[in-house]
Amino acid sequence: MFDFRLTVFHTVAKRLSFTKAAADLFITQPAVSKHIQELEQHFKIQLFERLGNKIILTEQGRILLAYTDQLLSLYRNMEFEMSSLSDRQKGILRLGASSTVSQYVIPLALAGFHKKYKDVKIRLLNGNTEQIEHALLNKDIDLGIIEGKSKSKGITYTEYLKDKIVLACSARHPLAQKSSITIRELKDIPLLIREAGSGTLDVIAHALKPFKLNFSQLNIAMELGSTEAIKTYLRNSDCMAFISLHSISADISNNSLKIVGVNGLNIERFFYFIQRQGSSDPLADLFRQYALHYNLK
Repeated sequence: MFDFRLTVFHTVAKRLSFTKAAADLFITQPAVSKHIQELEQHFKIQLFERLGNKIILTEQGRILLAYTDQLLSLYRNMEFEMSSLSDRQKGILRLGASSTVSQYVIPLALAGFHKKYKDVKIRLLNGNTEQIEHALLNKDIDLGIIEGKSKSKGITYTEYLKDKIVLACSARHPLAQKSSITIRELKDIPLLIREAGSGTLDVIAHALKPFKLNFSQLNIAMELGSTEAIKTYLRNSDCMAFISLHSISADISNNSLKIVGVNGLNIERFFYFIQRQGSSDPLADLFRQYALHYNLK
């Protein structure tokens, strides 16, 4: 029912690419161009400027984007409210989740939610905590689930699920049979860490402060961009890594990875739901309540 030309414009404005917008909308690039031209003719304005191989929004385009953000949000709410009257939730749920959450925490909850609400289409954006917060503030998603709490302005944080960060290594590691090591020993061990912007990295850095330790004082062997990459590397090296307990439960069960304690160091955190302050999306609220109930079962 919503004017498809505005949907096309909104997608192009967010992606800043006619090609990517066409792929997202499952239409051809000429069709995207045609819809944009029709909008420009209707309003008698130019919406995009070309800079070499790139496009940018004009001032008029930025104004229209602000309105389409509001209109699409209202339309999603309308779809939800009207479908609720017939006990049938419908619409698009735009989720964002940081790496550990999207891989190890919410897949089962997502599957259960989709089974219960078959007419809700889910779009999941994956990234690190910093990227998910940026996507939320940029209105690319309506609900995020992240690994840290950075207290960014304009974001409301709600506790979701408790997690523990543990020091892990291969079951064949020389220290795998020890129950714990000292902080002094930790300094000499080759460590794998996540990239800057990772919520896990921020939590570890905060936990090390009471010991007057920072990453520059540790033996950092490598920086890797995903938890799965770290786990694979651990299984085939003498490195160790601080990693979410949720992410290695299967590896502990099959005895491919081991947990080694660090004396005096206990790293706990929460995963958080994040939403823009002052905004509420019915589908996002529905999933948040479902996920909370699912993980309490």
